Amino acid sequence: MTNGYINRMTREELRSKLAEFKLETRGVKDVLKKRLKNYYKKQKLMQKEPINRDSCYDYICVVDFEATCEEGNPPEFVHEIIEFPVVLLNTHTLEIEDTFQQYVKPEINPKLSDFCISLTGITQDVVDKAETFTQVLQNVIEWMRQRELGTKYSYSMLTDGSWDMSKFLNTQCRISRIKYPSFAKRWINIRKSYGNFYKVPRNQTKLTMMLENLGMNYDGRPHSGLDDSKNIARIAIRMLQDGCELRVNERMHAGQLMTVSSLAPLEGAPAPQMPRYRN
Repeated sequence: MTNGYINRMTREELRSKLAEFKLETRGVKDVLKKRLKNYYKKQKLMQKEPINRDSCYDYICVVDFEATCEEGNPPEFVHEIIEFPVVLLNTHTLEIEDTFQQYVKPEINPKLSDFCISLTGITQDVVDKAETFTQVLQNVIEWMRQRELGTKYSYSMLTDGSWDMSKFLNTQCRISRIKYPSFAKRWINIRKSYGNFYKVPRNQTKLTMMLENLGMNYDGRPHSGLDDSKNIARIAIRMLQDGCELRVNERMHAGQLMTVSSLAPLEGAPAPQMPRYRN
């Protein structure tokens, strides 16, 4: 079946053909077309030479920070991380294998705005009782080490956009007077991966829109860091099922955000280590 023929199929014809192959039938028309084309492409490759298409990494760590905020977010406002979630996605089983979540006590603006409490659902009492960012980061690293990430298993970080690493984590490390952690210097920006894979414009890569286009609903509370991370992981799973090669596409270098070419050598994140304090 040619790409031209698939392009001319109606949504119902696409769903019928996907069902015939026992493939997922939810999603907008462009997603269904991509799914069917990828299925035929895989079949063609397997006829030539039986292959086992493994993911780029054994695991993907999905992170979506929540940070202090004010209504309108004035430019001079300093965002501090107040929730550090990690969702561990096994790329071989395509299942969420584990989760980590801890809240963080902010230093510069210890009192949360009403807007922030309403948006994130994180209360003043929760952050007052929380540990500092440095301690929480140490706990994250220990959690990752226990799962042998970067030693026995290859892995990559994944975020919904560039801000989690290039802005929130970068700013927080300066506030906490520690160097930027090496394991978070390279990551998969799923918005870029999604846009490139399904050939959709950047304005259609917001979290709720990506879910909607894949035929899924948001599960949980929006702007809960852990729930956002789980939903991002669901998108990553669907993309892997559809044949997308999720690989690192952004990095931090000398404090600046940079793009990583798809032609760059494939390398996973290093074994996590606690960064040194800044001088």
